[in-house]
Amino acid sequence: MKRDSSQQQLAGHSVRELPLRFRSAAEDGEAQARMVGILSLPAAPGPRGILIVTGGPQYRVGSHRQFVLLARALAAQGWPVLRFDLRGMGDSEGSARDYRAAGPDIAGALAQFLDAVPTLREVALWGLCDGATAAACHAPRDARVNALILLNPWVRSSAGLARATLRHYYLPRLLQGAFWRKLASGGLQPGASLASLRQVAAATQEAAPQADDAPAPALLRALTQFQGKVLLILSGDDLGAREWQTLLHGDGAWRAVAARAQWTQAQVDGANHTFASAAWRGEVEQLCARWLQSW
Repeated sequence: MKRDSSQQQLAGHSVRELPLRFRSAAEDGEAQARMVGILSLPAAPGPRGILIVTGGPQYRVGSHRQFVLLARALAAQGWPVLRFDLRGMGDSEGSARDYRAAGPDIAGALAQFLDAVPTLREVALWGLCDGATAAACHAPRDARVNALILLNPWVRSSAGLARATLRHYYLPRLLQGAFWRKLASGGLQPGASLASLRQVAAATQEAAPQADDAPAPALLRALTQFQGKVLLILSGDDLGAREWQTLLHGDGAWRAVAARAQWTQAQVDGANHTFASAAWRGEVEQLCARWLQSW
């Protein structure tokens, strides 16, 4: 593991940004990947820090620079934050892999985080979409992690998507006056609309995938095992968030996990999947900061 000597002093804040180079954790016969991260370090870091786990075709900056801005905002309030490139993304080596294989990369980043910030004793994993699912699936296997911040976790299945679409799109449309006015004026094709509705309704009856690598069952197992604190943040206008809510509505095991005392759930009204506006990103920062203060 190597720490670069370059540092950036952020204007107006006693926060330094340090580029870090490190390796993923060892994994059954596979070569370790050399990886890159950016540490946002407050002047007097405490015992708790945040590791941002990227997801999908993302690197450490994040959509709309969200990860950069979040890391700087939280570090300015005293929490060290490390954001890094998973293997095959950004400046990290190797071939890109999906969230199911992120464990060794997360473990390597955690080791470097604790080495770079000797005061650290506890780490929260922060993730969006499949980054959230990757973080949650890793957490119960790693004693260094005692909290999770999950935004719109990835729980996609064909049946789950169909149920969420039916519950949160088709049924509300039937209650909208604009829908009936458009139908009466000939602006809709009833045959095509009914065919689409029948297709979605039929898909809700399909068995959801139960393979070990399906996101929802794997995530449920991990969250059931994890005993740390959890902050769940959902977007108000995102189908992925609605899929999560549909799971809670239809499955007692999911409701039991989300009802535990260490869980906190919040929603950013109107926000899309990646919290694209400055207002939505600011609300996420505030939710995270308030929750961390109570950690």
